[in-house]
Amino acid sequence: MTYHYKKLGSLNVEKEFASWVDKLLITAGINNDTFWSRVEAYLNKHHDINENLLKKRDDIQLMHDQLTLNECLDLEQYQHFLKEAGYLEEERSKSKVETNQLDDEITSQAGPQLVVPVNNARYALNAANARWGSLYDSLYGTDVIDEDHGKEKTSSYNPLRGSAVIEYSKALLDEWVPLVTGSHQEAEEYVIDNKMLKVKVKDSWTELASSLQFKGYRGDPQSPESILIEHHRMHLDILIDRTHPIGKNDKAGVKDIELEAATTVIADFEDSVAAVDPEDKLDVYHHWHQLIEGSLTTEFTKGGRTVTRKLNEDRVYQAQDNTTFSLSGRSLLLVRNVGHLMKTDLITFADGSHTFEGMIDGIISGLIGKLDHQGKGTHTNSDKGSIYIVKPKMHGSEEVKFANSMFTDIEEILDLPANTIKIGVMDEERRTSLNLKNCIDEVRNRIFFINTGFLDRTGDEIHTAFQIGPMIRKGAMKDSVWLTGYEQSNVFNGLQTGLNHKGQIGKGMWAMPDEMKKMVDQKIGHLYAGGNTAWVPSPTAAVLHAIHYHQVNLSDIQNNLMKTLTDKTREMLTLPIEPDPSWTEKEINEELENNAQGILGYVVRWIEHGIGCSKVPDIHGTGLMEDRATLRISSQHMANWLHHGVVTKEQVRQVMKKMAKLVDEQNQLDPDYQFMSGRFEESEAFQGALELIFEGHQQPNGYTEPILHRRRRAFKNK
Repeated sequence: MTYHYKKLGSLNVEKEFASWVDKLLITAGINNDTFWSRVEAYLNKHHDINENLLKKRDDIQLMHDQLTLNECLDLEQYQHFLKEAGYLEEERSKSKVETNQLDDEITSQAGPQLVVPVNNARYALNAANARWGSLYDSLYGTDVIDEDHGKEKTSSYNPLRGSAVIEYSKALLDEWVPLVTGSHQEAEEYVIDNKMLKVKVKDSWTELASSLQFKGYRGDPQSPESILIEHHRMHLDILIDRTHPIGKNDKAGVKDIELEAATTVIADFEDSVAAVDPEDKLDVYHHWHQLIEGSLTTEFTKGGRTVTRKLNEDRVYQAQDNTTFSLSGRSLLLVRNVGHLMKTDLITFADGSHTFEGMIDGIISGLIGKLDHQGKGTHTNSDKGSIYIVKPKMHGSEEVKFANSMFTDIEEILDLPANTIKIGVMDEERRTSLNLKNCIDEVRNRIFFINTGFLDRTGDEIHTAFQIGPMIRKGAMKDSVWLTGYEQSNVFNGLQTGLNHKGQIGKGMWAMPDEMKKMVDQKIGHLYAGGNTAWVPSPTAAVLHAIHYHQVNLSDIQNNLMKTLTDKTREMLTLPIEPDPSWTEKEINEELENNAQGILGYVVRWIEHGIGCSKVPDIHGTGLMEDRATLRISSQHMANWLHHGVVTKEQVRQVMKKMAKLVDEQNQLDPDYQFMSGRFEESEAFQGALELIFEGHQQPNGYTEPILHRRRRAFKNK
């Protein structure tokens, strides 16, 4: 595709993008010439700094490529070497987070976090509206409730399954919101009397064991439509309607229990989208603006009728003193920009060279955030006037310092108060993990978030030690010494710097959206590990994960961890290398086929459909949420085994062809799908997947973006 540019100073700005930005500037009351002049200075100022930081990454990789396994096995020697090389920084022990003007969803509400591709309007709206969700629906439609003894999910409502859902839900009420006497299971009526919530149980009236949990209601006090309860700073809403199909069969008329679920949502510009050119980037920016502005809508067909979806309105309640108050009907929206690596032709310099994509992301995120700050939208996202940008894939404190410098300049470009833009630092690269306290210190006045990301972090772990030896099997990574140390170190540094009081300590994604019972059984572990938020793959998963935040007192857990967690540097330096590989042929084939199928299943959708994140069937047909992070680990793992002779190039090629046939079968019902089998040489997806493996060691830090972007653009231009 040919793009046309408008010359603004020494910059060439894609015309449609320039026109769109100018409209935003008028709305924001910003002078057009002043803005573009400042942007020009900003891009020129930071371009070479960014280039040098990327060169430093390459130099560090070259340094690691020259190490031997024996040098790394001696942890004291290895640690000393890394300190001498500047890879391990001198720790700033007194670092403390000092961020101000943070919303309650960041500082005082622990809860689930959704990550959503911002350019999918339906998904983005579903995520933003996932602040509240039906507990009944989430239980009824998932495997949390088994299908034994007549409780099957049927085409019409199954009363036996419905009864099991209601029993499960009211047992949770008894646990979280106990009555002085009796049970919510036996409740016959809820009323508000003399500013108190009264509950009729077996013809006798009782109250909540803790009256402070009752926060408000809707409707007539003697016949309320809903009862608002607070527990562990999270809300739940008991909905009452005796005419409703469910409520009319409930003794108290309860038709549903809605939980406050995804308190925050990360709208993603990065790993879950496939934005490779100016057209794609403008589409991403459009969607983010409309989402923040409140104008984003989408139509789809459901049950034979057209449904229009838009952002939820706030929820208005009556307080005990007869005043009204409201709670947000929407999640607090954060935005994830791209990292420091990729460039774009959305804006080019005078010589035609491309600018860094992340720098433009920052400007546009700031500009749209300013409009929210000015109250120019239908709803206000941040009550505190903050702009929340999550910044991924930074390596060490020097790169975090660079991001801080960019954000400072963006605030000056947009005439925003200092530290209006808040930063979330994703702890997903090895040099950041090992120097996390210093990274936090570099942005101590604007940081609001750190998290762990197993897949990207594993991808960097593999690439860092690529030449030193063959990696252990991918499944064994989850129990490896370095990974346990990394997860604990992240929380340790978050607690040490006070981020638990001034931000979020996040944990990673549950990748199996159809395995909700396992999630309910296992994901509470993220809270016991000290995380006050964790990623979920869907609004339904957000509701079910919200259960965990009622089940444990996170403050107590974090206070105990403060006393027990210790520095985990040595553990994180324990490389996941198999010094004497003795895998059987069967084990090697299993690993190859699992990786190959995952790579192809994701890459074919990315390159040929422009889908950056989707539920991709694994080799056994189980749907897994896949994005570029999962691709990074799988491609790097295969490339590493190939490099060390565990497998041959021909083995890889043959297993890729075999798995391509399986992926074709898994996608055969998609009318837009192009088979890879029978056209391996001309398939951009198949050739791109091979390239990710065969050229894996040459890719910067093992990232997949350069190959994916080039292949996607080639496919679009055919």
